[in-house]
Amino acid sequence: MAQDAAGARGSMAFRRVLLKISGEGFGKAGEKGVDPTEVDRIARQIAEVHALGREVAVVMGAGNLVRGSMFESSGMDRVTADHMGMVATMINALSLQDRLGQLGVEVRAMTAIPTGNIVEPYVHRRAIQYLSEGRIVLLAGGTGHPFFTTDTTAALRAIEIGADALLKATQVDGVYSADPRKDPTARRLDGLEYMEVIREGYRVMDLTAITLCMEHAMPIVVFNLWEAGNMRRVVCGEPVGTLIASAAAQASRRAP
Repeated sequence: MAQDAAGARGSMAFRRVLLKISGEGFGKAGEKGVDPTEVDRIARQIAEVHALGREVAVVMGAGNLVRGSMFESSGMDRVTADHMGMVATMINALSLQDRLGQLGVEVRAMTAIPTGNIVEPYVHRRAIQYLSEGRIVLLAGGTGHPFFTTDTTAALRAIEIGADALLKATQVDGVYSADPRKDPTARRLDGLEYMEVIREGYRVMDLTAITLCMEHAMPIVVFNLWEAGNMRRVVCGEPVGTLIASAAAQASRRAP
């Protein structure tokens, strides 16, 4: 069960986290494919947190390789397009597994889609065991079912493994009142309640993912993973990025 979000952002730090990274994070901006430099940047942030004794699981997208919605719009069957995306997440997982291993970190890649001996099957109790043993766990293959995004996968897996928080990695430093690239008056929001995200239509995660987190009191921290040291700051309780949590947690966070 998730610990109290306010405590995690105040006197307590997150012990076990699930990090959600979009597939675009594995490649250079505007380009397709896996870029070793970007993978290294992600791996080093994770390794830094792991060195603090934190438990880290990772769910990754595959937009750098395959975007199912694009294939669907061209006439491909949605189920086929989603299966292609799920398979592609394993490529990103393998690249991250290899780099983390080179950094001397023990890591296990798991997938919701059977793949023989390439990536082992996802079993939530085994994933929890690996985390407890000090291994980083990479969770590929989405939920194993079409029609579900990797954001929903991240929410589901965070709940299943008993994470203290879901960390949503972005290339901006939180959620803004408007698109800061288009609106110079846009301001970063320090905290949001789940229903605010839904009501205002903030494009943080899809509705299913936000609803799952709300129902299970799973705090979400939206932050810029590509600023060195930011993931460490988040797990150590520093107020980095935007915290999405219950009204009580937001009130406690604002208290002196």
